[in-house]
Amino acid sequence: MPSGSTPILLSRFLVLTLAVTAGIAVANLYYIQPLLAEIAAAFHVTQAQVGYAATLTQVGYALGMLMILPLADIREKKSLILFMLLCSAGALLFLAFAWNSAVLSIASFAVGFTSVVPQLIVPLAAQLADPKERGRIIGTVMSGLLIGILVSRTFSGLVGEYLGWPAVYFIASGLMILLAGFLTFRLPKSPSATTAGYGALFRSMASLIKDLPLLREASLNGGMMFAAFSVFWTTLSFLLAEPRFGLGPDAAGLFGLIGVVGALAAPVAGRMADQRSPRFTIGIGMAAVILAYVCMLGFGYALAGLVVGVILLDLGVQSTQISNQARIHAISDEARNRINTIYMVSYFVGGALGSWVGSFSYAHFGWTGVCIAGLLTQLIAVYAQVRGRRRELGSRSDASA
Repeated sequence: MPSGSTPILLSRFLVLTLAVTAGIAVANLYYIQPLLAEIAAAFHVTQAQVGYAATLTQVGYALGMLMILPLADIREKKSLILFMLLCSAGALLFLAFAWNSAVLSIASFAVGFTSVVPQLIVPLAAQLADPKERGRIIGTVMSGLLIGILVSRTFSGLVGEYLGWPAVYFIASGLMILLAGFLTFRLPKSPSATTAGYGALFRSMASLIKDLPLLREASLNGGMMFAAFSVFWTTLSFLLAEPRFGLGPDAAGLFGLIGVVGALAAPVAGRMADQRSPRFTIGIGMAAVILAYVCMLGFGYALAGLVVGVILLDLGVQSTQISNQARIHAISDEARNRINTIYMVSYFVGGALGSWVGSFSYAHFGWTGVCIAGLLTQLIAVYAQVRGRRRELGSRSDASA
């Protein structure tokens, strides 16, 4: 916080407000996933083709974070959050009126690009938190964000089943406008942390990547964890639409409620990261994701196998996300939003890659291909973890020498 500014009390109500805001705003990115089979039928395109729309949403989000999040280090954060909520409302309305698959793809990209508010909220919470409670506060806010991700699928699946997929986006656009109105009166102003120019921020991000091996490790690990997450959720509606299940978007959406079990574990993961170490909880998270895909590879054609897999997958991904967030936000106060930009862009590039790989794998190799793709992401995540651990041990040896 800049010198001379008035400290802001991070009350329970403000933490709850930040968590709810993150959850409602991030939901925009995931409404499409349970609707993919229905949209493919509406526009008479293949499953792989409509899967690109989900991929473009993630790509748009990554580029939006790259272009917009650094502004939070040089602009007042409240006004930036309100502006982006209104932009998001417009993009969602555009998507609701999409009349062919090409327009759908463009609008999906726009929705992703404008839906960066959650990643403005998380660094704000980290900035306002007591360092001793940073993991817990981030965990609480991330619980809201993660529940938003999971409940969004239930919401869009049910609304899409009974009102049609465009209704999902009409409602979402209205929610963004209502949220902007509420935050106008409830969100405190938060001045910028630096006076650097926009171009200088981008140049400094290159230096941060070069100089911070922990940031590189967390970014690779996080990207692969979210790739594993997206591989599954992008293809679930296709699997459930197969004759052996014969289920629609409402059923795909209801799986999101199962994943809430993992989201509710986020504050626990945050406290463990505070008390033990983020690396410890990341290791547990990766093990959970590997077990999830092994379970779904062997028993994925039974609903019980999918349920167990969803719980393990979401628990593992959310635990690693909280732990990675806790350790990157502890690196630097002044550069927090730029560090978060680097990490989250990597995270959602991984998500976009997972969406594409998942759609491609399902179209060409079926559910077995999807599960193998998910397991391959974890080989890379484990590599990042092991290499980071060796770097830490080497640093300790040098320090003690």
